[in-house]
Amino acid sequence: MRVVLTELLQQEVNDPRLASVTVSVVRLSADRSHARVFFSVIGDAERERQAGDGFVAANSFMRRELGKRMHLRSLPSLEFLRDTSYEYGDRMEQVFQKLHDDGLMPPEDGSEPDGEAQ
Repeated sequence: MRVVLTELLQQEVNDPRLASVTVSVVRLSADRSHARVFFSVIGDAERERQAGDGFVAANSFMRRELGKRMHLRSLPSLEFLRDTSYEYGDRMEQVFQKLHDDGLMPPEDGSEPDGEAQ
């Protein structure tokens, strides 16, 4: 499903608000009636808002094409959500770096901080 949605974005949807948008994850409900489509976009909050508006405008088209290409009898509703996992990963990296800088986390090579032996 993610691959088909990505192809639609790249080849069929001509909305400039959806240019450079990446579909990162699709989570389908157990009954297959609802799909949460997570996307990422580079830019500020305004760019994210524009991408969200673009998905609202393209929702019906993408849902219809998804059904055709995947030969689905019942089409899931599509909910487009911004993927924040990259930002979360960056934040965790910053936390680990601060812990390391403050001497509260051992070096990556497994040695003890400041060459201390146990």
